[in-house]
Amino acid sequence: MQDGEWVEYDLTGAVTSDGSYTFVLVTDSRDGTSVYSRELPTSAPQLILSVDEAAVPTTVSHTPVPPESTATTMPSPTQTRVATKTVTPTGVPTNTPVTAPPTRTATAVPATGESAVVLAAGDIASCGSTGDEATAALLAVEAGTVITLGDNVYESGTAAEFANCYAPSWGLVKARTRPAVGNHEYRTAGAAPYYDYFGSAAGSPSGGYYSYDVGSWHVIVLNSNCSAVGGCGAGSPQEMWLRADLAANTTSCTMAYWHHPLFSSGQHGNNPSIKPLYQALYDGNAELILTGHDHTYERFAPQDPDGQADAARGVRQFVVGTGGKNHYAIGTIKPNSQVRNTDTFGVLKLVLSPTGYSWQFLPVAGKTFTDSGSGTCHDATGPVAQASGPLA
Repeated sequence: MQDGEWVEYDLTGAVTSDGSYTFVLVTDSRDGTSVYSRELPTSAPQLILSVDEAAVPTTVSHTPVPPESTATTMPSPTQTRVATKTVTPTGVPTNTPVTAPPTRTATAVPATGESAVVLAAGDIASCGSTGDEATAALLAVEAGTVITLGDNVYESGTAAEFANCYAPSWGLVKARTRPAVGNHEYRTAGAAPYYDYFGSAAGSPSGGYYSYDVGSWHVIVLNSNCSAVGGCGAGSPQEMWLRADLAANTTSCTMAYWHHPLFSSGQHGNNPSIKPLYQALYDGNAELILTGHDHTYERFAPQDPDGQADAARGVRQFVVGTGGKNHYAIGTIKPNSQVRNTDTFGVLKLVLSPTGYSWQFLPVAGKTFTDSGSGTCHDATGPVAQASGPLA
């Protein structure tokens, strides 16, 4: 290393959870070495450095952002975006503008019986967009299970795209991610890179559907690429698995998610092939369905599989295709559509309590649209839902 030269170390692979970590930095400098943790100027530190002065004769200082003399490992924010992304330990890409996300208070990960937090969006990463970095910045300051709603990386879900375009943004929270598969992943045979990247967290490559519990809720992940899994109709392997899973469920509250929505006012519109899965969830008294595919945000009132409003037993569906790829326009507004937005990337935050849920759409830095409300699980008493509506 030459005098005055900066070297950047990416520690994201070694830091897997909150806590203290020990790293050894060996230097041949006789005059001392300055060590910095790079972070957003207005955010709480994501990585705080300290040194055992007795063990390592190193001069240590801390500043939110290293000096402008940083070597080529930290390109200027005006540099042209290329087909790879490089990030620092805080998850902020070095080849995109640094914009502080809204200040938020992280929610502790709950034990069973307490409220759980999930953060959801679909239609996420692309090396041709910086939207996924903006939504990943929200995930960096919000605790909870991360849910992807399909089309995780564009254009074809290749191994290179997962490595170069998804991993540097949403990949930083891979350890707490429970994904769903989209149609763009299947542009590569069998969506093999998707299953390779997420491993057992994505379910079996032969189906891609699975279930798990978070807090007091049962959560079901389905595969809406029907032709890839033997169909989605009544009596199909996935539909029969879903009904069996619901029958075995002992929780009071249930949520499901997948990629293609049954109801959507967006560019793609309704997808009737998914109706048997919605029907099974309706029959099983489920509360929530999350989807993507249309690159919009849309919230529906609780309704039955035929699109009829049903405040007593209906399932509330969200379209959250706002992960960062691009935006779609709204077409014909479907019945029971309550809130729509077409110009804001963000994630849907759900707080799942033992008897109900609340939602809040978290916009990326610089945007003001939001939407919030709450509902009660069908097995609990009280109103089905109370919505405060969009906030500009």
